[in-house]
Amino acid sequence: MRTPRIEIDLSAVEHNARELVKRLHARGIDVTGVTQATLGSPEVAKAMINGGVKRLGDTRIENIEALRDAGIKVPVILLRSPSPEWAERAVACATHSLVSDLDIVTALSVAAGKRALNHGIVLMVEMGDLGEGMMTADVLDAARIISRTRHVTLTGIGTNLATRSGVVPGDDQMQQLTGLASTISSKFGVDPAIITGGNSANLGWALGEGRVGAINDLRLGESILLGVDPLTRRPIEGLRGDAFAVVAPVIESIEKPSAPWGVRAGVAVGAAAQTRERGTIIQTIVALGRQDVDPDGLKPPAGVTVLSASSDHLVLETPVRLAAGTEIRFGVDYSALIRAMTSPFVVERLLTHTPAR
Repeated sequence: MRTPRIEIDLSAVEHNARELVKRLHARGIDVTGVTQATLGSPEVAKAMINGGVKRLGDTRIENIEALRDAGIKVPVILLRSPSPEWAERAVACATHSLVSDLDIVTALSVAAGKRALNHGIVLMVEMGDLGEGMMTADVLDAARIISRTRHVTLTGIGTNLATRSGVVPGDDQMQQLTGLASTISSKFGVDPAIITGGNSANLGWALGEGRVGAINDLRLGESILLGVDPLTRRPIEGLRGDAFAVVAPVIESIEKPSAPWGVRAGVAVGAAAQTRERGTIIQTIVALGRQDVDPDGLKPPAGVTVLSASSDHLVLETPVRLAAGTEIRFGVDYSALIRAMTSPFVVERLLTHTPAR
């Protein structure tokens, strides 16, 4: 079996989606399943749909096109505003786009008109994290303009927190978003159908005791895929954390000194590993590098320590020498998952109906 590879347990993805859909449904909130970390994998998308997600979302138009080519028919939101030259492809494959710039709205309107379509606009609002989103003072004017623009419809309003600055979503932001949606409805006769409060970082708020208000959607990727809360990196109770694993083969395993010798300078990639003299250790190298995965996001097996990584080698300390070709399995965080799924050197292996490991 080829290595390095990423093994994808679709039953775990489906389980996590179902659990989160069920818990959020009790609070009146739907789930948009986010697929960009898996390069828009149709199989992962179908597992999310089987788990009950209402719609899909992805930041990359190419990924959405792949979902459509695979026969997926559910609504799909483009989660990153397209540049004007991508507007025609956006309206051809996505049903909605998250937008915070009126020039983009104009481009989408023109593109949708050429196809005799009506494209949904989810207006993004800045609420403190300093990522995407227009300032709240400009939202009503933008809503008025969008409501009068042909071939687009203001179908939603949303925000995104805890992505750039780590601002924690809470009642204050969600009630402000609720108020904006209400004002847009009363002033312009537009009833935003999607009031999307954020991403997996919103789960603590959404499943707590706070007021949900009009929030009726969350865009969930990391929590479905990895079963963790992005704010704390801790497992979410009842979810599976074994949906993805990176597997790579040993290509060297030798007893070596724990500290280098000779005059030292820079290294090929990144910073030189910090070492201290600990005597002789078993140093094991696997065929996995920074071109394949984010080494800082790997979770090695018990007893194994990641020492360093180059573009092509991952250097480990192992308790015993391992034969060449021995496969080592690593858990991944979100950063490692994204890198592994987008590397052309890492192959996918799909698993179904497996018990939790």
